[in-house]
Amino acid sequence: MQDNYLQFATEVVAEAGSIALRYFRSPLAVENKKSADQFDPVTRADKEVEAFIRERIATAFPEHSILGEEQGTTTGTSDYCWVIDPIDGTRAFITGVPAWGILLGLKRGPQLLCGVMHQPYLQETFIADQHGSFFLHAGERRRLQTSSVAKLAEAKLYCTHPELFDAVAGASARFEAVAQQCRLLRFGGDCYSYGMLAMGQIDLIIEGDLQPYDIVPLIPLVEAAGGVITDWQGGSAAEGGLIVAAANATLHGHALHMLQQQ
Repeated sequence: MQDNYLQFATEVVAEAGSIALRYFRSPLAVENKKSADQFDPVTRADKEVEAFIRERIATAFPEHSILGEEQGTTTGTSDYCWVIDPIDGTRAFITGVPAWGILLGLKRGPQLLCGVMHQPYLQETFIADQHGSFFLHAGERRRLQTSSVAKLAEAKLYCTHPELFDAVAGASARFEAVAQQCRLLRFGGDCYSYGMLAMGQIDLIIEGDLQPYDIVPLIPLVEAAGGVITDWQGGSAAEGGLIVAAANATLHGHALHMLQQQ
């Protein structure tokens, strides 16, 4: 049954990708979901992609719950819940940079069953379930494996943006302490960074201020490829917040130790 869920998710995000591409690198009105002194963009693409995925899920699995960034929670009668981020990386989307993706994951209670990240402009899809983490592109299906880098001094670190740590006192300083120990630090990437972590291209991701829909579909991609992903306390990453994802347990342990220092 889990194979069927992953196949369904993969097909749905591929179809939804054509909706997103109608608006990518085209004139597009952008709304701000926050106050005038903060900017949290949303577009017609975000709303239409989520509406399409919700409709497909409701038709195929009417008993399942759905959590999405734009429409919130629809409660079903089972313990299955689909998690949608229709355009993860809207800032990248509205600036024409293809470091965004359509995220869809499925959980049953606390168990994460599968996750998909689709980048339609590049025609790349990252999928994962209990059988492993895989990269799909141009007819290729490649099993993903995280890197063996185990030292911070050798690690390539990504973070979407440093302002993500502003909401938690001391978080920015702790992030900077880890970053200073790493070989390379790059900002940007959003969900695409997690695909690159699973592929072994980068070694460490540290984020803050994430919501469940930002991260739940990505957790299986990292873990099934051999990586470790938790919050900064070493607990589940599924509720979002402060997140650290690493290529392996050793590297994760080094980063987590520094992030927990006050």
